[in-house]
Amino acid sequence: MFDDPILAAAPAISARRDDEPDFLEEHADVSPPGEVTSPARSPESQVVTDLHEHGKLSPGDLSRARRLADEAGDPLLPMLVRLGLVSERDMAQTIGDVLGLDLAEASLFPSEPVREDLFSLRFLKDAKILPLAEAPDHLSVAFANPIDDFAVAAMAMAAGKPVRAFVAMPSEIELALERLYEKVEETPEDDSDAALGDFDEEDIEHLKDLASEAPVIRMVNQLIQRALESRASDIHIEPFADQLKVRYRIDGILKEVDAPPVRSTAAVISRVKIMAKLNIAERRLPQDGRIPIRIQGRELDLRVSTVPTMFGESVVMRLLDKENVRFDLDALGFDGSPRARLREILERPYGILLVTGPTGSGKSTTLYTALGRMNTEARKIITVEDPVEYQLAGINQIQVKSAIGMTFASALRAIVRQDPDVIMVGEMRDLETARIAVQSALTGHVVLSTLHTNDAASGVTRLLDMGVEDYLLTSTINGILAQRLVRKLCPHCCARYAPIPELAERFAALGVSADAVMLYRAVGCPACNETGYHGRLVITEVLLMSDAIRKAVLNHATATEIRRIAVTEGMETMYLDGLRKSLDGRTTVEEVLRVAEATETV
Repeated sequence: MFDDPILAAAPAISARRDDEPDFLEEHADVSPPGEVTSPARSPESQVVTDLHEHGKLSPGDLSRARRLADEAGDPLLPMLVRLGLVSERDMAQTIGDVLGLDLAEASLFPSEPVREDLFSLRFLKDAKILPLAEAPDHLSVAFANPIDDFAVAAMAMAAGKPVRAFVAMPSEIELALERLYEKVEETPEDDSDAALGDFDEEDIEHLKDLASEAPVIRMVNQLIQRALESRASDIHIEPFADQLKVRYRIDGILKEVDAPPVRSTAAVISRVKIMAKLNIAERRLPQDGRIPIRIQGRELDLRVSTVPTMFGESVVMRLLDKENVRFDLDALGFDGSPRARLREILERPYGILLVTGPTGSGKSTTLYTALGRMNTEARKIITVEDPVEYQLAGINQIQVKSAIGMTFASALRAIVRQDPDVIMVGEMRDLETARIAVQSALTGHVVLSTLHTNDAASGVTRLLDMGVEDYLLTSTINGILAQRLVRKLCPHCCARYAPIPELAERFAALGVSADAVMLYRAVGCPACNETGYHGRLVITEVLLMSDAIRKAVLNHATATEIRRIAVTEGMETMYLDGLRKSLDGRTTVEEVLRVAEATETV
């Protein structure tokens, strides 16, 4: 099951001798790399030094963790992780490097308990140990802290054979132990009403108590931390009759991960609702909230949505990483003709720019990037959003609150009296909002907004269908941008190949002969979690409002006709933009075909 495991019987991992100099005592502030000269250091001190040398641990953080560890009487390394100063993955990888051990990923954990008769669950949970596999001559075991000689020796003694040690992340070990060793209590069929959650006041108080207990808090924190380490954009917690399912959306694709046991469903969901300041007694209606949280030194904002289902409440948390997002056209993937057209629109003194696409296609990020380019001392910028996803310095941002009458339309009416130069409307949801936005553009403002349509040409027909007059649209719209997100190829493992002739012929529209086409495919490696992809970029099309298109709009032309005119005037479609980026090795043709229609031709 594991490739080239390292034999690590109990004597092979030695603890620090009593007469050995204590690196942590002598270097409380951790000397800069290259200045540490301790001749014989314990594994723990080597781990701390490696973390520091690789920029994962600062001297100030180390001092604080040492002080708290001393006060609590706890080991230093787990304290670094508990305080969020070092991520679980960084700690596990560093311990593995120091001890020469492989990292055991959760995907390789066993599907059934290993030698359940030998080890008590309490011991495994306290020591954070997971038996992985048994062979005739050894037992493979994952340790959260393989530096602990006692744990390794105890496992070897109980098994009566040498131990092959691996290092694993504590949260993954805990979830695996609960999944493999803890027995799920059967729920009688006649308790179905209770399963749906018709709680009285006493039950609600009991739920609050459960959600406030350390194990539940730890489970929820681990779900969020692992999502952050996995670069997930969303966490889906979904209750079913016999299981609690947890899935992460990574680079736009959902992936199932280890979940807490089904008996903890109510407590886990209540914990999330408490964190988001939602009403845990209300289980019949959808609720929305947000959780500001700090994990591993990073500021996160979690948008929480709950909806009632047959077996409880389904919860989705969207992770907004304030420090990791880059509002930069190059970083997003804008280049070539679409980038030049977008810049041309943003340089105009008034008018409307619409960004269209389905939910999760990066429309808000594109608008924030556009605002960043326009944000100067000479301009006053006001936004109306629901919700405010990222806070931008120097920009006045208004949060919609429909419950008290603060809608997009009412906020827009107030904004125009604030003497703005640029207005961003989070979404044109209704005719009233669209008309006020159009009037704002007519009176000399730049207006940015979003629509839910499939392509750029459909943006015009959508506004016409909403009831906006055609002559107002032709007078105010400067351009419409449509976009999708595709996964970026992992630069470490992508492989070049010659496509079949039928596929190569599609690149003729880009002026590339079929014989010269070379593409790239996803392979998979540890750097990208074996997916072949790492991150996402945008493919886009930008429609400029020309005289020919204005005439077509006044004649109430179809979206297909408007699109044909735009293409003849030089608009590069999303499909062609995607093909160009697959030719450059930034994504694959399969990704482009997943989000854009191959029928788009010039």
